Amino acid sequence: MASKATDNDYSLSRVPEGAKQPLWQILMIRIGALCCVSQLVLGATLGYGMSFWDAFWATMLGSVLLQVISWALGTAAAREGLSTSLLSRWAGLGKNGSAILGGVAAISMVGWFGVQNCVFADGMTTITGVLNYPIWAIITGLGVTLLVVAGIRWIARFATVFVPLFIGAVIVSAAIVLQDHSLMEFMTTPAPGPALGFGAATTMVAGGFIAGAICTPDYARYLKNGTQVFWMTLIGTFLGELGMNLIAVVLAHATGTANVTDIMMATSGILGVIIVVASTVKLNDMNLYSSGLGLATMINALFNVKINRSTMLWILGIVGTLLSVFNVINYFTEFLTLLGVALPPVAGIMVIDYYILKRNRPVLEETRAKGELPAKVEKWNPIAIVTWVLAFCVGEASSIMNFGIPGLNSLIFAGVVYWILMSVMKSVKKVDVVKFEETDQIL
Repeated sequence: MASKATDNDYSLSRVPEGAKQPLWQILMIRIGALCCVSQLVLGATLGYGMSFWDAFWATMLGSVLLQVISWALGTAAAREGLSTSLLSRWAGLGKNGSAILGGVAAISMVGWFGVQNCVFADGMTTITGVLNYPIWAIITGLGVTLLVVAGIRWIARFATVFVPLFIGAVIVSAAIVLQDHSLMEFMTTPAPGPALGFGAATTMVAGGFIAGAICTPDYARYLKNGTQVFWMTLIGTFLGELGMNLIAVVLAHATGTANVTDIMMATSGILGVIIVVASTVKLNDMNLYSSGLGLATMINALFNVKINRSTMLWILGIVGTLLSVFNVINYFTEFLTLLGVALPPVAGIMVIDYYILKRNRPVLEETRAKGELPAKVEKWNPIAIVTWVLAFCVGEASSIMNFGIPGLNSLIFAGVVYWILMSVMKSVKKVDVVKFEETDQIL
């Protein structure tokens, strides 16, 4: 039984206590997901179009609420030992709802995989001067796939090596810049490029991390408790999100460009560029890892079968690699906008169901002691699905009307509306706990 679970990386079971990992290893994965080229690109974009303090507050506003969501979902995952997609079955969505989430997450993460692989392959083409972009995209894409197939421990080991190297390269770049300039100078100078609106900036920050927040359970399930999740999210936010963004803002002000490759070449040279480009692997392995977990849940929910984990990851890795070969990064803006609206409502529904309504908490706690999953699961939760659709529409409308942060609007709307509708249903049915039709085919 243990061997079978290990082969599947616990994609359809609880993570047993014996498989839990040290906090520092999972923290490295978290920091690695934030300390990456995408974060530098975001920070440089903010710095090119905003003052230092405007960029600071845009980052704070766009990331803090998402970190609270990360902590809430991550704590539930650490307690239950379940991935995002599997946890959602007993946290509001039911079995078929989790299939929809798994499918959306799989498509989204494979898209991110393609985007990040574009950056990696393009960087390798520029740095080496040998082979062409499509060949490098195939090499880098399949290389990352091989790493993910090896499992969470190898992902953590890779992050342990490259996270310090990445942070070191960025700090060296900042130190070189500050040799001839004072930090106060960059904190008070205007943006070097065209002005970027505060609303647009906060939307970019929130949209860029929303998928990471929702997929936090995929690796937080390897932690022992909520306290460890709290420190993981807190340190990750300040070191990865806020720290990387603000260093990138300073570098953009100093070099007068938002191009990360140009910034690193002008400050730390070719070695810095190599480290930064290679660091895309740290984020991309988690993109593929989460995509695999989501797809495993979807296939299981729809067809009641378990697909071999390695086969599934190779299929996803090849698809993501092909997307990068055909330069999916050209559609980055549209993809990011859709991602920032489609996934957030799920987080609102799950947090309300697990922490406020607690509809399945008793059965989860009862089976947790045995290391098993509950014997039954809801087929559908129609209120959750309707809420998800309505929240997505609200987020899209917010995006079209340029009102607030679409992803956060849809997340908050989903949580509030789901709580209200479930409370009304509880009163109408005159029951203590609202339950929908269940099935014993949990896997």
